[in-house]
Amino acid sequence: MAKPTLWTRPFALGFVANFAHSLAFHGYVHLGGRLEQLGADELEIGIIMATMAAAAIAARPMVGRVLDTHGRRVVVLVGSVVHIVATLGYLFIDSIGPLLYAIRVVHGLADAMLFSVLFTIAADVVPRARRTEGIAMFGISGMIPLSLAGWLGDAIVDYDLLFGLTAAAAAVGAVAGLWLPDSRPDPDEPTEPARSYFRAIADRRLRPLWMLGFCFALAVASYFAFLKTFVLSPEGAGTVGGFFGAYTLAAIALRLGLGWLPDRIGARPTLLPAVACTALGTLLLAHASSSALVVAAGVLCGIGHGFTFPILSALVVVRAQPSERGTALASFTALFDLGLLVGGPLLGLVLELADYATMFTTAGLIALAGVVLFAFWDPPAHHRAD
Repeated sequence: MAKPTLWTRPFALGFVANFAHSLAFHGYVHLGGRLEQLGADELEIGIIMATMAAAAIAARPMVGRVLDTHGRRVVVLVGSVVHIVATLGYLFIDSIGPLLYAIRVVHGLADAMLFSVLFTIAADVVPRARRTEGIAMFGISGMIPLSLAGWLGDAIVDYDLLFGLTAAAAAVGAVAGLWLPDSRPDPDEPTEPARSYFRAIADRRLRPLWMLGFCFALAVASYFAFLKTFVLSPEGAGTVGGFFGAYTLAAIALRLGLGWLPDRIGARPTLLPAVACTALGTLLLAHASSSALVVAAGVLCGIGHGFTFPILSALVVVRAQPSERGTALASFTALFDLGLLVGGPLLGLVLELADYATMFTTAGLIALAGVVLFAFWDPPAHHRAD
């Protein structure tokens, strides 16, 4: 029997839109360097990074409810406009002050809308039998821009030019979004009436996923917030582009070569080793004294991301009611903002009190703790039910 196709027109349009918007978003892995130029220290950089995350988290309940009640298309269109406004705003920043924080809030609103809606559309349109594989393939549209943005920011020393290019990428994403049709869950999937936001996300089968996703997000926050300043520091090594280039290539190779594996053998045997890989990569960064070690850390973290994100996404889709899918996926994507919101200031404080080695070690150990807790909290019986 032939496999159902992944590359439908909505999937391809969503892929292009997510690619362009992600290229714009990931350009801001270099924002720490600009903030350092303006006089911010590590703790202040962490707080500024976390401002965007706080706004994105605050917007998620509303975004999730709109997705489930009014459809996906309106969120794509509004989110695209907000994203363009936010990226253009950075061109007017010449000091650390209220305008910068306001732009970070607007950027957070764009993040909340676009990543929630684009991954919800992907979950709607991929065949159920290939759900994890389909979400993994769709996620490549966000992984390639991460590598490109890393190299682009290394090559462009003019931050205004870099931010102008992110605005152009956001505009391309908006054009692709204009052609996206609305989507809904498969009508054949049994469901119940949607509950309130907090009752929906408090479902007992979702709680272990939130915990593990948050621990994973804290580890990811360590290098998204502080890799730029690490490579520029006296104790640092390598480049942002080298790390994220290796990260992206490893994640894409895993998804293209073994993207079918979680659907074939189950989520648990692939999920826990993936999160452990992210932890090991972050711990390796703590001892990275050469470019080769930074690249090796990127490979490990990329392998971890390559499977962790799509497997957790697919588990959220399976365990949530179809009528609450937008709410559930909006909450899932919020975990990465929550990781930055908590991890930015927390890890920035660790960095202020100690050093980069201690900060990356702390982040890696948090991810390992999440693996251990999940193994006990989420029994194999849950995965058989999935």
